[in-house]
Amino acid sequence: MNHTNLIRRLFLLGVVGLASVSVLADEAKVIPLMQKTLHGLENKEGVMLTVEYEPGISSKSHRHNAYSFVYVLEGAIVMQVSGGNPITLAEGDVFYESPRDIHLVSMNASDSEAAKFVVFTVKEKGAPVVMPLQ
Repeated sequence: MNHTNLIRRLFLLGVVGLASVSVLADEAKVIPLMQKTLHGLENKEGVMLTVEYEPGISSKSHRHNAYSFVYVLEGAIVMQVSGGNPITLAEGDVFYESPRDIHLVSMNASDSEAAKFVVFTVKEKGAPVVMPLQ
């Protein structure tokens, strides 16, 4: 493993947390882009990352305990939070998830094309980005 990949993996563990890795590790490729303390917002930080789903891939149900903003870069994904209907998002579409939402569905809408999206979250400093459901 080269130095850049090692740093990326260590950063991912710090950003996403060990609980997050078990939710996303086998289902998606998660690439951390930035983690920044949000001065003026007590004990808050922003995290930005990209998520790539190969065809037919999905994540297990989870929650974020964060304000999460999603922007689809490539392909199409299906998202659903508890109490809401599943929605299909295409390239250029956006999605919002509150800290109280349970993320029931997050999946690639295609069985033949990959999908990629960027996620920006505002969360408690040091808290994992993704929390698996028990």
